[in-house]
Amino acid sequence: MSEQSVIVWDLETVPDLKAVARMFGLDESDEAAAREALGTGFPKHPLHRIACIGALIAKREENGWRVSALGAPHVEERPEPELIKSFVDRIGELRPQLVTFNGNGFDLPVLRYRAMINRVPAPGLHARSYFNRYTNDAIDLCDVLGSFGASGKMKLDDICRILGLAGKPEGIDGSKVEETIAAGRIDEVARYCETDVVNTYRLWLIHELFRGAITFEEMRWSERQLVDYVRQHKLANPHLQAAMDLMEP
Repeated sequence: MSEQSVIVWDLETVPDLKAVARMFGLDESDEAAAREALGTGFPKHPLHRIACIGALIAKREENGWRVSALGAPHVEERPEPELIKSFVDRIGELRPQLVTFNGNGFDLPVLRYRAMINRVPAPGLHARSYFNRYTNDAIDLCDVLGSFGASGKMKLDDICRILGLAGKPEGIDGSKVEETIAAGRIDEVARYCETDVVNTYRLWLIHELFRGAITFEEMRWSERQLVDYVRQHKLANPHLQAAMDLMEP
């Protein structure tokens, strides 16, 4: 590939109660029965309905990485199948390295199941060996930094704060996504998702420095390009603006 690119991405999801009902042989209109059948544990991958897909696209330049896109479209803007199709088509077009935090454990399998449930063709997900853990086509920083063992894994927020990054905004986390959307505040979820994506990107840049793929000067140049992009294009996201304040001298 002549042009190197990465897509750093993250899903926000809510339970798919219709899928739960089908699995347990219940009436799909009976949400109460579906919730009772689902229980209080973390739902299996196919039972997560995608509410938002946050993604950052960056391309390699001579001096480092430059962000060319950042957003988190959600289901109040377009239906779940269209969200999925747009995202996987972009992957197919760019053939990028995919970067996530816990993507192997959650985001990639959920995306695959939801494409299948919605009957969305996703050849873009096979443009590279994204589902093969022994390639670098899809980097899961949670796995990599935890040395692929459960005992070494940490939360993204904790790692970011340890490394001096902004971390997650106060007042919302993954456990509050469903109630926040139900309260009519899905834009808040999208802004939170963008913040997670930016934190993951900055963590990836530090890891690229660690493994010698970029120099310290290239990392700093890449961070300055991120600040410039956010200042110009993401004024509506106060979480990101606050994070950029911490980055600037």
